[in-house]
Amino acid sequence: MERWFPIRTARLLLREFRASDEFDVHEYASDPIVSQFDEWGPNTPEKTSERLARHLREQERWPRQEVDLAVELLSEQKIIGSTSVWMSDEKNRTAGFGYTFNQRYWNQGFATEATRALLNSCFQSFEMHRVWASCDVRNIGSWRVMEKLGMRREGMFLRDKFQKGVWRDSYLYAILADEWQSACR
Repeated sequence: MERWFPIRTARLLLREFRASDEFDVHEYASDPIVSQFDEWGPNTPEKTSERLARHLREQERWPRQEVDLAVELLSEQKIIGSTSVWMSDEKNRTAGFGYTFNQRYWNQGFATEATRALLNSCFQSFEMHRVWASCDVRNIGSWRVMEKLGMRREGMFLRDKFQKGVWRDSYLYAILADEWQSACR
C-alpha cells in the first residue's frame, strides 16, 4: 500500500511527526486536563521526548500496522494535536483510532475535521469495513466528536480500564463503510 498521508483539510495538515514538533507536542502532552482520561500523562519533558523519538523511529518503517500523525494548524504552522489509526482486525477489515488535542484548540471543530479526514482515508484508501474508537464515559468532548461524525455508541464497558489508580467505564463507538458513505452524501 502506498502512503496515504499527509492529508490536507481546510484548516489542518495531518502529517508525520518531525523532531522540531517537540515543543508543541509537549505543550498539550504536559497538560493534566488534556490527559485526564488517558492512560498516559501528564508528560514530563523527558517522556514527551521519548515518545516523539519513538514516533520518529516508527516512521522509518513502511508499511506499518499503526500510523500516528501530527495535526498541524495551517494558519499557525503549529502542532495542535495528534491522531492515530491502527489495524485491529485485518481479516475483518476493522481499524481503531484515537486523538488528542491541545486544550487551547478545543470546541473549534478541529478534532471533528481531523477525524473526518482520517475516517475518509480508512474507508477509501484502506477499504475498511468497520472503524471504531472508545473513550472514557466522562470525556464528553470525545464522544460528541464521534457522534457528530455519525458514529453510533455500540456499548458501555463497566470498569474496563484501570487508569491512574481507578477503574474507568468506557463507551465504544463504531461506524460501518456503508453508513459512512451515506453520511457523506
